[in-house]
Amino acid sequence: MERDERPPSGGGGGGGSAGFLEPPAALPPPPRNGFCQDELAELDPSTISVPDDRAEQRTCLICGDRATGLHYGIISCEGCKGFFKRSICNKRVYRCSRDKNCVMSRKQRNRCQYCRLLKCLQMGMNRKAIREDGMPGGRNKSIGPVQISEEEIERIMSGQEFEEEASHWSNHGDSDHSSPGNRASESNQPSPGSTLSSRSVELNGFMAFRDQYMGMSVPPHYQYIPHLFSYSAHSPLLPPQARSLDPQSYSLIHQLVSAEDLEPLGTPMLIEDGYAVTQAELFALLCRLADELLFRQIAWIKKLPFFCELSIKDYTCLLSSTWQELILLSSLTVYSKQIFGELADVTAKYSPSDEELHRFSDEGMEVIERLIYLYHKFHQLKVSNEEYACMKAINFLNQDIRGLTSASQLEQLNKRYWYICQDFTEYKYTHQPNRFPDLMMCLPEIRYIAGKMVNVPLEQLPLLFKVVLHSCKTSVGKE
Repeated sequence: MERDERPPSGGGGGGGSAGFLEPPAALPPPPRNGFCQDELAELDPSTISVPDDRAEQRTCLICGDRATGLHYGIISCEGCKGFFKRSICNKRVYRCSRDKNCVMSRKQRNRCQYCRLLKCLQMGMNRKAIREDGMPGGRNKSIGPVQISEEEIERIMSGQEFEEEASHWSNHGDSDHSSPGNRASESNQPSPGSTLSSRSVELNGFMAFRDQYMGMSVPPHYQYIPHLFSYSAHSPLLPPQARSLDPQSYSLIHQLVSAEDLEPLGTPMLIEDGYAVTQAELFALLCRLADELLFRQIAWIKKLPFFCELSIKDYTCLLSSTWQELILLSSLTVYSKQIFGELADVTAKYSPSDEELHRFSDEGMEVIERLIYLYHKFHQLKVSNEEYACMKAINFLNQDIRGLTSASQLEQLNKRYWYICQDFTEYKYTHQPNRFPDLMMCLPEIRYIAGKMVNVPLEQLPLLFKVVLHSCKTSVGKE
């Protein structure tokens, strides 16, 4: 539901035996609407392209697939590049069910993750060329392939090296040299940690929160936002104290919630029993849902309490850069019952072909994994409407986006709602001292997933949503 398939129409529709609009004969290319710009396409400059014509003829040193360039020091394909990056950034520890000598080929590379990572290391893929925050915009690009000892490879494959790094990190702080106050990442996209980084040290009461997290192990999904944990502890933890909600905070939160359209989605998602949904029909339904959700975001902007404080140019710039994130956030929170209920029932009637399954990309697999994780995180937190409204405003008011005319004013607004959200959660959920940081750490994950979904081919979206919705609905049903 994060695709810019057509101009917003506000949902609606009907007809057809499946309850959908008449599906297109083939999946259409996505035309741009007035809020979509070229900058929405995420680039990954963490690799070094091979400029000559021979690149087309080179093969990946890991699996033999067609190579796309020099990635992390060696010639490899996009799939193995992404797999290596995810494995190192997320500190994955795999197991081989055979003899640790599985065949690596384009068709078999996904069968054994252990042997795939092992071959990446043996062929010289350089993990130090990956940014420590896991985001695009690699570092040390001049570093080529590396040869490491069998002992060092074993430490990586067993997870021992990751445990040693985590222990060193918790004792000495993060080693990432990037400044928490940096305006934008190397990829010319807003950094997912930017909302957390440059303001966090200034927030009232944040010293206690920060100190509380020092020394704690970091979940693997949060490795790309190290700044939140990178400050040295200078003061002891403050004991919890009884408190009341600031009247101004209550008023502003009420205004934010009033700006939201919390009514159920109007796009029909009912389907007759026994009807087999086609790929084109499911794709058309996802387009209509995206249309309605985008339309609601446009209407939301006009109701914001600070609407008159910013220019239309800045609002257009903000929406064009965050609309996918806003749709994803709303789908996982206020509209989750419909998305993971009615839409999940529709996707259950869709059976992908063997070709669709075979052609599914590694990028899509990463999106699936992260979406499932994020769903469970939100399901566990049970985000309230007040928290959702604050999170949405904080994510939207991103002064790191390029082309803004009032970046400093946006930063002040962002701080305002950061304070308000912290004030509300600490007042309402006194028994959950970690609730506010847990909520805030979901925002960079949402930005990361939204950026990754740009690279997932359109024809793979029906299968992607089927897998995510089925997995989430099944796991929650067992609880």
